[in-house]
Amino acid sequence: MTTGNRTLVTHFILLGFADHPELSWGLFVVFLSCYLIALTGNLLIIFVTLADTALHTPMYFLLRNLSFLEISYTSVTLPKILANLLSEDRTISFLGCATQMYFLLFLGGTECYLLAVMAYDRYIAICHPLHYAVLMNRRVYIGLAAASWLTNFLVLMGHIAAIFTLPFCGSSEINHFFCDVPPVMKLACGDTHRIEIAILLVALFFVLLPFTLILASYIRIISTILKMPSVEGRQKTFSTCSSHLLVVTLFYGTACTMYLKPKSSHSPNSDKLIALLYSVVTPMLNPIIYSLRNKEVTGALQRLTEKYVLRHQDFLLHCYFCKIRKAL
Repeated sequence: MTTGNRTLVTHFILLGFADHPELSWGLFVVFLSCYLIALTGNLLIIFVTLADTALHTPMYFLLRNLSFLEISYTSVTLPKILANLLSEDRTISFLGCATQMYFLLFLGGTECYLLAVMAYDRYIAICHPLHYAVLMNRRVYIGLAAASWLTNFLVLMGHIAAIFTLPFCGSSEINHFFCDVPPVMKLACGDTHRIEIAILLVALFFVLLPFTLILASYIRIISTILKMPSVEGRQKTFSTCSSHLLVVTLFYGTACTMYLKPKSSHSPNSDKLIALLYSVVTPMLNPIIYSLRNKEVTGALQRLTEKYVLRHQDFLLHCYFCKIRKAL
């Protein structure tokens, strides 16, 4: 659409890996495998923690929320990436781009606060174990999880509206594989200074504030662990929060690198690599981290597997004896 001497953008083209067409099929297989692993792993976490009553605790309620969030997060980006790898038409509508960006930021902000709530849960469990049942009762942990989901709902709606009311003129090619803030902002031809300040403030609110809460929680946790008299007790206690700490490191390391670095330091290739880490690799690794490093989850999975095998054996034996009776 043309206005005066400027051509206004009505859609975008996600370049992704267009400069390496020979890698399309290989990348398709890799990303599809990552997507299926992320879906299967996170669904398994949800199923196991729901099926085993021993895991009906605040920590595993929050873990189910995290797994559902990771499923949603990968589903916002990976289906479109997979479709673009097999198609020459890499366009995405103006509204589709805005919607994708909204859910990316919404789910990312929710994860920041959800990880902070999980850190608080570990802080109460380790530093105030006698008051844990009172301080983390059902009403509290459900309320904290709900607040994590609702905190950024309206804030980000205004934020996205501000970005997409900017004039986009000239090139409509986004040098990325989904609609993320930095590559989309590069296409705006109006004054973006105020929007950039707003982006920084939102990033501080949704990234640094919960990170500060996590850091404060772990300072208290580590201080409490170091005061424990036995090495075995310290190791056992630390193991209850090591998985969460590893997930926090993965997520915040990539998020801070992407959204808090200066605009001048953004380069298409580095942004794509960082985006791959937090949008594909981290959601895939989270269930692996929580299942392999968590004895309660692996124990629950083993019990459920044994129950299934026993039931299957009983069913086969029943069918076998029924056939014998009919034969007689």
